[in-house]
Amino acid sequence: MSYSIELSFNNREEFFEIPIMPGSIEASESSSNKTYDIIALGEINVIKAPKLSGYGFSSIFPAQRYPFVIAQRLLQPIEYVQLIIKWMESKRPIRFVFVSDRFDINTLASIEGFDWKEVAGGSGDIEYSIKLKKYVSYAAKKVPNVTPIYTAASTALMPPPAPARPNETKPPKTYTLVAGDTLWAVAQKHLGNGARWPEIQKLNGITDAEIKRLQIGRVLKLP
Repeated sequence: MSYSIELSFNNREEFFEIPIMPGSIEASESSSNKTYDIIALGEINVIKAPKLSGYGFSSIFPAQRYPFVIAQRLLQPIEYVQLIIKWMESKRPIRFVFVSDRFDINTLASIEGFDWKEVAGGSGDIEYSIKLKKYVSYAAKKVPNVTPIYTAASTALMPPPAPARPNETKPPKTYTLVAGDTLWAVAQKHLGNGARWPEIQKLNGITDAEIKRLQIGRVLKLP
């Protein structure tokens, strides 16, 4: 299976391919529906247009060409960071392209959040997470003057959300590989540090050649 992510700016004047694919890509879809209590009718739900889609993923910018790096052109880790910050400061959208064997995403997007840090013991690798939101081009339009119409409607008070329960789940001792997995992503998700991927490689006797083509369905032992 083939997977790739490309971020570009100003019609690919500047661009790069994500060097190490993340273990997963989060996508969020929601709407702006509202509920009202109307006299003689009771509760009604007003369906509105859906909100803009959101996307997010985490991975690393490697300081060296690991066996699972997929990008043909590899930049220095800080160069990726500098480009993303530069694009954010421009106040202009970028293009987010995700390609897989099952579906593709190709859309303009705004960078909503970008966190990064140098990985301890990672030989200069930079760990990051990025959040994007679909961007729709728009232009101002002249609106004619209208007389506002007011209606009487009261919204029901909602109780505050209950506090999240602490995660009491014990970490798994094994993990079954799925499409798009890398050892770094497995280590990040289940060990809390992607830089610990060599421990998984050693524990499971995985050769450098096997890292590039991990077998889907293989059960890995976790440290």
